[in-house]
Amino acid sequence: MGIMELNKCSRCGAFHTNQGDVCPKCANKDSLELSKFNSYIEENGFSSIDNVANQTGITQKNVARFASYEGIEIPEAQGKEVVSTGVVFN
Repeated sequence: MGIMELNKCSRCGAFHTNQGDVCPKCANKDSLELSKFNSYIEENGFSSIDNVANQTGITQKNVARFASYEGIEIPEAQGKEVVSTGVVFN
């Protein structure tokens, strides 16, 4: 019998055993937001985390995560800003 690995959901912070960054509860919303992010980037390009977040309604934390999925380089100062504002309180 294999050992189950616990992963922490990037959206809500819950622990789960599924593959990927998000738990099953958050997977649908994450997929919808990633699609919205990709559409926005295709049409407008990536200017800054703050701008994309304001224009799409996606949190800065998730914009930064989606950008990393797509290989978009984020200037170091922006990355630090997201870390400081990306705290989720449940």
